[in-house]
Amino acid sequence: MGYILDLRKLIGPRLILITGSCVLILNESNELLLQKRADNGLWGVPGGSMEPGETFEECALRETEEETGLRCRTLEFWKAFSGKDMYIRYPNGDEAFIASIAYLSHDYEGTMKVQEEEASEQRFFPLSEIPEALDPISAVILKTYLSEQ
Repeated sequence: MGYILDLRKLIGPRLILITGSCVLILNESNELLLQKRADNGLWGVPGGSMEPGETFEECALRETEEETGLRCRTLEFWKAFSGKDMYIRYPNGDEAFIASIAYLSHDYEGTMKVQEEEASEQRFFPLSEIPEALDPISAVILKTYLSEQ
């Protein structure tokens, strides 16, 4: 989040719009990869904010690999999320509305690792056992995904 961190140094916690991408990674058992966020202890999908000049796809691929160690070989566009339900107030007081493109991936490679600056744990969950303690943005995305299954 280099760009957003630089922006925050200039404007502080004021409300901003953040564009980004996330990936719902499903394994061969149709289990979903979630990570427990280091900042709030809530579960969420891998993803993050775009850097200047990036495409949504490049953002999704970069963030997924940085956060999970996994490289998605293919991304399938799933949905765009924005609007009043995509508000978040981070534990440090920063406020944002998120506009995010969500992708699906069943085709990935690499060795899973936890990026400790952003997550304390990650694992695959059966869709029937998704934790209730979800970060607000992932909650919106996962509620939509699960309602379609």
